[in-house]
Amino acid sequence: MAERTKRRWKFSLPVSIVFLTIAYIYLSTVFVFIDKWFGLSSSPGIMNAIVFSALAIMCVFNYATAILTDPGRVPSAYMPDIEDAESPIHEIKRKDGDLRYCQKCSRYKPPRTHHCRVCKRCVLRMDHHCIWINNCVGHANYKVFFVFVMYAVITTVYSLVLLVGSLTNDGSKEEDQNGGSYRTYHVISGMLLVPLSITLAVLFGWHIYLVLHNKTTIEYHEGVRALWLAEKGGNIYKHPYDLGPYENLTTVLGPNILCWVWPAANHIGSGLRFQTAHDIAPGTSASK
Repeated sequence: MAERTKRRWKFSLPVSIVFLTIAYIYLSTVFVFIDKWFGLSSSPGIMNAIVFSALAIMCVFNYATAILTDPGRVPSAYMPDIEDAESPIHEIKRKDGDLRYCQKCSRYKPPRTHHCRVCKRCVLRMDHHCIWINNCVGHANYKVFFVFVMYAVITTVYSLVLLVGSLTNDGSKEEDQNGGSYRTYHVISGMLLVPLSITLAVLFGWHIYLVLHNKTTIEYHEGVRALWLAEKGGNIYKHPYDLGPYENLTTVLGPNILCWVWPAANHIGSGLRFQTAHDIAPGTSASK
């Protein structure tokens, strides 16, 4: 099991925007939508405020962890051992069939590793570089990124439900002098929450697909080309790391189902070796 290492945080405008957005959604939801619909002094109001606050805390905690966790560095002493029986797959270059070697980092690449032009280094099991966390999403922080997106979807949809509920309130409370500002909060929040909820839901659905097939975003796009080339040559292409839906889930989220929604680093593997669907002879897997 790989240990997560912390990285220094540098100022990033997109990250600052995300934190400000989370703060605005939280404050408007608790002190406007819940208060206007139920009243913060009522039992339903207190209960909704507690639940929403817990979701917001989990969202912020996972987001901060995804930012501060190093996605996975290739050890400086790493060397592929093609005779190692515990490592049944060795990815090779498509052009000349040699083992994958990064000219920029001057070292060999472990399976599923790619060079990030933004971070200027190779990242283990790299999925993509995300400007919204100012970090790569890789082996060591993929789970917390995935869990963050899940909590973000739940939180934004919950906030949207509370917004609609406060608008459809029967109006038993008379509008006071703050009625105009309340409407402003509703309009701004609606314009923010609707597209955000849709975008996050699509992103979460995409990563559910990737997790169930044990793919990264990079591997998905490479697989589209590999599938086309295989069909063109009359062969059948199968993603070598696809172990089946449940095994794929446990590989990314960990073997303990109760910990799937917790940002613990319980993914399987060191990032240098990965389980494969079947034994593959050295040099039979092609990847950039």
